[in-house]
Amino acid sequence: MLTLRKTPGKDFILLNLSDPQLGDNEWDEGHPNRRILEGTVRELVRRLSPDLITVSGDLAWAGNDRAYDALADFLDSCGVPWAPMWGNHDNQGGPERVESVVKRYLTHPLCLYERGPANLGNGNYVIRIEENGVPAAGVIVMDSHDRAPYVNDKGEETEAWAKLWPEQIDWYREQTAVLKEDGCSDTALLMHIPIYAYREAHAAAEKAGIDPKSVTPAMAEGPEVWNPGYESSFGVRHEGIGSYPADEGMLDAVLECGSTKLLIAGHDHVNNTVIRWRGVTFVYSLKAGPGCYWEPSLNGGTVLVITERGVSEVRHEYVDPAPFMT
Repeated sequence: MLTLRKTPGKDFILLNLSDPQLGDNEWDEGHPNRRILEGTVRELVRRLSPDLITVSGDLAWAGNDRAYDALADFLDSCGVPWAPMWGNHDNQGGPERVESVVKRYLTHPLCLYERGPANLGNGNYVIRIEENGVPAAGVIVMDSHDRAPYVNDKGEETEAWAKLWPEQIDWYREQTAVLKEDGCSDTALLMHIPIYAYREAHAAAEKAGIDPKSVTPAMAEGPEVWNPGYESSFGVRHEGIGSYPADEGMLDAVLECGSTKLLIAGHDHVNNTVIRWRGVTFVYSLKAGPGCYWEPSLNGGTVLVITERGVSEVRHEYVDPAPFMT
């Protein structure tokens, strides 16, 4: 378990970046995609002065070693501790590829990372945020892997986006128990691929008869878009929910353990909804930069404000990419 210290009397700011995902050639000097990503992140750091940057998966493309190294060098240059987690594109090269990146990342002075138990994938770890020796919040990072077998309604075996494994869910229970014993009753769970319950949360919250792709960030609040009881929701869903198609049981564990009030996922680049359902806030992080695919109006990062009592606020911080596109 890693530990960061919160300054007494000052909010701890966590900035999450999702899916930067530039390839080797996009890190060439002067490449427009590099300019947009770097300009976006530098502007976020300037505005927010974050205490921690997390990167919720798809840091680059498996095998693009130059891209992984360039991203790490850039994040170091921001002068803020940063913590990566792996996405499906990071995992596509297999565990050996991931481990080769891990070995290099662990040489970076501002990188916070633990491999975690070897049987759970790579990068299942916890960051404990404390004030005066007392835990304020726990950030639980989990590896959501790449693909997994799935048998559809016709009995055909196919492949789907991966899910958290049963052994990982047991590990999650263990970690929340350790944090509770330490006095930490507020945790956030970060991963790349959303869990199945994101589908259920959206089904409960989204008003029927509205084309989600027609909703803009400016109109994505209030009763015109959301069902009664979900008017505090915000954000847009411009594509489907790329979870495993069957319930992996993670929400049951979250509700059972009781300390995780907030989930953050990436993966689906043009979704950035924030929905409170069954006492848990389901967050799609705002994507950072143009890597792979994007919508320029959905560019920036997602902010968690942590007080001595835990996470007090979640919001998106939008950055206009236009100044970096010329």
